[in-house]
Amino acid sequence: MTVGITICLINGDGVGKEVVPAAAAVLAALPLPITFTQAEAGWECFQKHGDALPQATLDAIQGADAAIFGATSSPSTKVEGYRSPVLTMRKHFALYANVRPCRSLPVPGCPQGIDLLVVRENTEGMYGGREWRDPDGQRAVSERVITVAASERIARYAFEAARKRAKKHVTIVHKANVLKETDGLFRECCLRVAAAYPDVAYSEMLVDACAMWLVKDPTRFDVIVTENLFGDILSDETAGLIGGLGVAPSANVGSGRACYFEPVHGSAPDIAGQGIANPIGAILSAAMLLQHVGQPEAAQRIELAVRRALADGVLTRDLGGTATTTAMTEAIIARL
Repeated sequence: MTVGITICLINGDGVGKEVVPAAAAVLAALPLPITFTQAEAGWECFQKHGDALPQATLDAIQGADAAIFGATSSPSTKVEGYRSPVLTMRKHFALYANVRPCRSLPVPGCPQGIDLLVVRENTEGMYGGREWRDPDGQRAVSERVITVAASERIARYAFEAARKRAKKHVTIVHKANVLKETDGLFRECCLRVAAAYPDVAYSEMLVDACAMWLVKDPTRFDVIVTENLFGDILSDETAGLIGGLGVAPSANVGSGRACYFEPVHGSAPDIAGQGIANPIGAILSAAMLLQHVGQPEAAQRIELAVRRALADGVLTRDLGGTATTTAMTEAIIARL
């Protein structure tokens, strides 16, 4: 008997309110016992409740098998009491792995043969929130923290992921030639973990070289493991290879039950409410969610439906077409 799946939907801000419902519609079209719950997070939530990530939302995520998060807008300047819901969720639930697959899609300008995975440490580095400005405003400082525990943990995740893939190769990306202590420690930890996986090949590469090779020959990569900031930048670069942020999915997972899946793009206020946002990033994030909760066949059905819709020329504006968010969603559902 198939066990029911509870999915918490968190629209967030901007186009999140359009792409999360699109992902939910695709999930609802599958013959699976899915129950949806709803929760709030983001800048509008902060303006309404004084909290960008209320306790009720944390409880809803904890009570679900997984969550789909849309996007969040952030104030351009510091606002007292506001905290990034994305960073807060990652820290609260110890979601230490940000996982972003990049596979070639049948869209104009996309090179074929790309199938790589960026595994990004998700809890520390430059995104640790340890920064300040001097009282005179003349200097700002940000502390970059790298720990053995977090570095070894993300390296193990990457090597375990590579072990399940055809190429079985991990590229350890760092800048230890300049950041000798922080990236030096990250590199040492990754190499130590690599020794425990004799069945997985590995190499190491400086982050700037990695950025160049992603443009020049992305097919050379299998699994890339790196720290937080580098992973954020490189994974957006990989999205650009296959059609842009609108088609890029991601997962935020840890060792516990709580997890969430989200499109890589932001809230896109310039197009929000116009019905033209690309829902594919959110829909492929839903496919990643199904894979995570033990429904690989359903996940594959979504991925194939997306590819068929694109191959048939159904393209949103960001991909050079005219399809609306609704039209793209319906085209994918029709091909399930």
